[in-house]
Amino acid sequence: MNAQPNILTVSQLNTYVKNLFDNNPALQNVCVRGEISNYKRYPSGHHYFTVKDADGALRCVLFKGNAFSLRFVPQNGMSVIAVGRVTVYPRDGAYQLYCTHLIPEGAGALQLAFDQLKERLYQEGLFDVSHKKQLPVYPHRIGIVTSPAGAAVHDMLRILGRRYPLSKVILLPVRVQGEEAATEIAGAVSFANRQQICDLLIVGRGGGSVEDLWAFNEEITARAIYASEIPVISAVGHEPDVTISDFVADLRAATPSNAAELAVPDQAELREDLANMRKALAAALQRLALSAGSRLKALKARPALRDPMRLIRDRRQTLDLTVSALSAAQFMQVQNHRSRLIRLAASLDAMSPLKVLTRGYATVCNEQGEYVTSAAQAKRSERLDITFHDGTVRAKIEKS
Repeated sequence: MNAQPNILTVSQLNTYVKNLFDNNPALQNVCVRGEISNYKRYPSGHHYFTVKDADGALRCVLFKGNAFSLRFVPQNGMSVIAVGRVTVYPRDGAYQLYCTHLIPEGAGALQLAFDQLKERLYQEGLFDVSHKKQLPVYPHRIGIVTSPAGAAVHDMLRILGRRYPLSKVILLPVRVQGEEAATEIAGAVSFANRQQICDLLIVGRGGGSVEDLWAFNEEITARAIYASEIPVISAVGHEPDVTISDFVADLRAATPSNAAELAVPDQAELREDLANMRKALAAALQRLALSAGSRLKALKARPALRDPMRLIRDRRQTLDLTVSALSAAQFMQVQNHRSRLIRLAASLDAMSPLKVLTRGYATVCNEQGEYVTSAAQAKRSERLDITFHDGTVRAKIEKS
């Protein structure tokens, strides 16, 4: 008689297979090379995707806790090496890779993260030259966002004090590497802007590895520098080192020491400029004095200044001649008008009716004062006034 087969539920079988996977040391630390597909990040912070090659596919999950160390953004089509343990998800009965690390092939994770963030911020316009602010020529207060324990801050303080001691330097101490460094740097930049504690900011640190400088490649740092109303000089690492902060800042310095040199003028050069300006001013004043002296001599040599009364006498003589000329012109004008008046009066007198009356003529007017120029106008018994050159008589018409 055949033995009764051991019948398992689906859950029991899935759990049994899961235990086989979990107890197999070869599946606890697996490195799988493949291409990402079906990538999705959930609001929970967990990442789900598939790693595949030409002949197969493997489901993968990267939980939020492990994703914190992820420096780049996974993308479909990206070649990666997924590191983790292989086990079974009992609910689906499917095995999958629980990732602890995700390493991009080709460029390193940090370089890939750098390139991705740089491209994204460039597309947003955070690197535009039009957004760059002019640095103050003579800053009154300079804020330095860096570690108080590093050699960089001492170099900057020494150079600032030597070049331009008139500036007040305010240190904003922060951590410049580690997980919280970027948050502290961004916070210090924001604080300086809120409180308006300075008119120029230097943000940076001394040299180090890519990992050491990574706080200046974080998005939070870049956006804080971009939002700063105070001009910012980025001074990170050595000259070959390039960070995202360098692209966003208003000015990039090769080193922290170079940032201090760019931030302020050199007092030795200023003193030399002042000395040159003093010499130029003295020369200009001397030229002005010589020119004024020459003009004064020329004025003193003028006759009017040597003998002021001579000018008055000359002007008086000119005035007398002018008065005489005006009087003569006035006399001639009066004579001309008088002669013309005599001529006009003679002409008028010749045409005067009274002149005609002296030759025996008379004028006749009726009682209405109208001139009677014709016998036909005279009416019988009408009274008329007859005017002679020496008077007027009244007559009555007896017969018409």
